[in-house]
Amino acid sequence: MRARVRMHHILGGASGAASMLLWCILNFFNPYNDEINVSAALNTFIMLFLPGCFALIAIIFSYRVLLLIAFVWSVLPSLYLAGTPGIFAWFGVTSLGYLFAYLLAKTHRTD
Repeated sequence: MRARVRMHHILGGASGAASMLLWCILNFFNPYNDEINVSAALNTFIMLFLPGCFALIAIIFSYRVLLLIAFVWSVLPSLYLAGTPGIFAWFGVTSLGYLFAYLLAKTHRTD
């Protein structure tokens, strides 16, 4: 059995990985903050990192609905961060990546 990589696999996987990478930068390498706030790190972990994990799980195991859950879960903090200057505005792009990957996966029929 040969696995076929489609556009929604690439888009969903890249969005999930980028979201997790951006979360690490936000909490551990943030030039605007000298110390790590545990409460803020936990909140952003739940709202930004976990949807990225859901997106990767959705791509690996072909659970399309997890992409939609990841989008709905992360859209509000992503929209907030999209309005900020700097690298963290890319969270908005990752959230849209979840939505587009879901829409592309929904149009794809299983053979």
